[in-house]
Amino acid sequence: MSLTVIIAIVVVLLVLLWLVASYNTLVRLRVSRENAFANIDIQLKQRYDLIPQLVATVKGYATHERELLERVTQARTAAMGATTTNEKIVADNALSSALAGLRVSLEAYPDLKANQNFLQLQEEIADIENKLAAARRFFNSTTRELNVTVQSFPTNLIAGVFGFKTEPMFEIRASERAQHEKTPEIKF
Repeated sequence: MSLTVIIAIVVVLLVLLWLVASYNTLVRLRVSRENAFANIDIQLKQRYDLIPQLVATVKGYATHERELLERVTQARTAAMGATTTNEKIVADNALSSALAGLRVSLEAYPDLKANQNFLQLQEEIADIENKLAAARRFFNSTTRELNVTVQSFPTNLIAGVFGFKTEPMFEIRASERAQHEKTPEIKF
């Protein structure tokens, strides 16, 4: 066997190894992103489970806030019905907005703010919101890593061939960003 044939075989093997490694990296990043969103899903499910309790507790005190409570309930229903990652991101943003409106409205009810059930629910929701923020940061980190790899040369060639594409981040509207970046306050 000549030296040229051996070199050609080695080069072909190295290219094949690089192709396999690049493909496996893209698959690992996609699975990591899906896993990160699964963590968000768990927190969202807990949040969805607490909302009916919160609404029921508030209803007794805030009978004239019916429209706001209905908006929270509708946002929760829409969020639970979302099926794709992108739909869930949009629905969660709407639910976060509705919950923020509920928090602001509740300031007018000092008796409710002293209610033990309400205080416990408020603490649980604040804890879930903190966990959601951490899960969103992890999700965005894995999404960013996937997107950089999909767009970087030469792995973008492999990504294009096998249908990998850039994925959206879990972003909130700029108007809500400042509110979501800070830790939720629990006022007594």
